[in-house]
Amino acid sequence: MKRALVSKKLWQELEPLVPKVAPSAKGGRPRADDRAAFNGILFVLFTGIPWEDLPQELGWGSGMTCWRRLRQWQAAGVWEKLHHALLNRLREYDQIDWHRASVDAASVASPRGARKRAPTPPTAENSAPSAT
Repeated sequence: MKRALVSKKLWQELEPLVPKVAPSAKGGRPRADDRAAFNGILFVLFTGIPWEDLPQELGWGSGMTCWRRLRQWQAAGVWEKLHHALLNRLREYDQIDWHRASVDAASVASPRGARKRAPTPPTAENSAPSAT
């Protein structure tokens, strides 16, 4: 890899969170390196280039390989685990500025005893289809 976005030290901490995939019994091409694919994913997300334009010269695999790995890891919940691991690491080094934190109600459960929304009134029957 020419310019790794993830250092060896950081990858050693993140690698256990990535699921191991056994080689296919049918043979075939060897699986691309997870660290290389991770760097390729980050490069595409940082730069905003299309997946198919990921330069092969960087040594991170093809854009389609990185895109497939992104999908597989998303389905396996890897990104959420990585997010929590990085937050824990930042917290260890006191690098989170809580003065600038915000909470979105969509991701936080309402407290007990919170008022419930009023029920939506039913639409009256008529010949026209309902717009709701």
